[in-house]
This record gives sequence, structure tokens and C-alpha cells, in this order.
Amino acid sequence: MKRLLRVAAAFLIVLLLSLYALRFIPIHVYDGFESPHLSHCRWSSYRFAPGAVTPERSIVRSGHQALAITVHSGDRYEAASEEGAATERAELMEAWWLVSRPGRIYTYSFSLFLPKDLPQTSERLVIAQWKQLCWRCHPDNPVIAIRLENARLLITRTGLHSRIVLYQGEEDVRGRWLDFRFVIKFENGNHGSIDATLDGHDIVHYRGPTLYRPARGYSPEKTLIYFKTGLYRDALHEPPWTMYVDEYRKDECPDQGSC
Repeated sequence: MKRLLRVAAAFLIVLLLSLYALRFIPIHVYDGFESPHLSHCRWSSYRFAPGAVTPERSIVRSGHQALAITVHSGDRYEAASEEGAATERAELMEAWWLVSRPGRIYTYSFSLFLPKDLPQTSERLVIAQWKQLCWRCHPDNPVIAIRLENARLLITRTGLHSRIVLYQGEEDVRGRWLDFRFVIKFENGNHGSIDATLDGHDIVHYRGPTLYRPARGYSPEKTLIYFKTGLYRDALHEPPWTMYVDEYRKDECPDQGSC
């Protein structure tokens, strides 16, 4: 009994320290995926099936290793709902103590590689997204998403009643590394912002809401935002699809400074 109490007390201390870090310590994270094992300090395995995320040494952006992310039919299956058709996924999600908070500015940079044999489809395929952490809120769509439609990039911002296209590419992006950088201020008012580059070229300059406005379960006081990258697709009994990720970085910017 005493041992159980000690374990519970230790867990509570870790939890309180994590909450303190989340509230007061600026976030600075880098992962080049050089380790033979995925860092559980940086990433959660909640959104991919066992074996879906593996080290990769032949397709690499920098260093000696990247990650391969593969989705199989039925992986992390979610039934159809009022938000859309049934889905399946294999996504690398940041650890919960690294999630973002409203009113602050964060930079995210990461490199993605989409193989030439990835099917060219108009069906839903999200390769990176930012979502509000909320239980049973509607809609449950990502507030910001990088999508692939017919092998071309689409970056969207979703609100309660509409979806805004922030960027629409015109070329097939499969078969090469894509270097993204996003600078985002999360706000549900007009002071939110998104600035993004692809391979060093400006592609998004947006000012306006970057969160769902308070409604349908969303609360600005309790809002947290988390990042995921991988393959999130309609469940259409497709064969396995694979993509690659490397060189991930996230930094919280100074209150009055720039990133």
C-alpha cells in the first residue's frame, strides 16, 4: 500500500511539473529522428498503429535517418459522422506537454517527402494538421491543415461554418522533399496570424481567426492546440501508403519579439 502511495505521489509531482512547464516555460523542440527509437518525450503513439512509424535510412532530408509513416487499411479507424466519411490514419502527434496555447506565437518547421507512387486522388488526404484539444466539440476538423489533392498541395483554415483556402499549389509535389516553415499565432479573434513558406518561398500570409470561436463546446480559456503529421485519409480499402518526415523543429517566440 505504501509503495502504491509513493508511485501515486511521484506521478502527481510529475504531472504538476509538466503543467508548470506547459504554462510558464517556452517550448523549444528539435528532432532529426536520428535515434533508433521514437522519442516519447516529444511524440505520442496514440494516433498510429504499432509498426506504422519506423526509422528510414534511404530517404533522408538531413543526417543519417528520417521516419517512414505508413497507413494500412483499418488503421486507427473512425466511423463516418456528421464531420464526414469514415477515416483511417497513421499520424505522429506531439506529446501533450508540448502543445500550444492561445495568444502566443509559435514557429514550426519540418520536411515531408511524398513518394511518386503515392496515388493521385481527390479523396481526403491530410499530411499535417493543427487541431484544438476538445472533447465532443463540433466541428472536430483541424483548424489548419496541409492537404494533398490530385498530388497538389492545399493549405486550409477551417471555421465553424466555412473553410478558407490559404494556398493552392499548381504542381505535382511527389518525389521530392518539401521544406515547410509556419509562424502561427493562435487566436479566435482578428489578431490571429499564419505566415508560411515552402522551400524558402512565401506561400501564406493570413490575418484573422486561427481558432474556432467560442461555440459548440469550444472554450477560449481552456483551449490547447496540438500538431500532427502523417497520413490521414478516407477509409476506402486502399493498399498501404507511406510518407517520410525529417528535421522537425518547434519554437515558442518571445512575447514582444519575432521568430
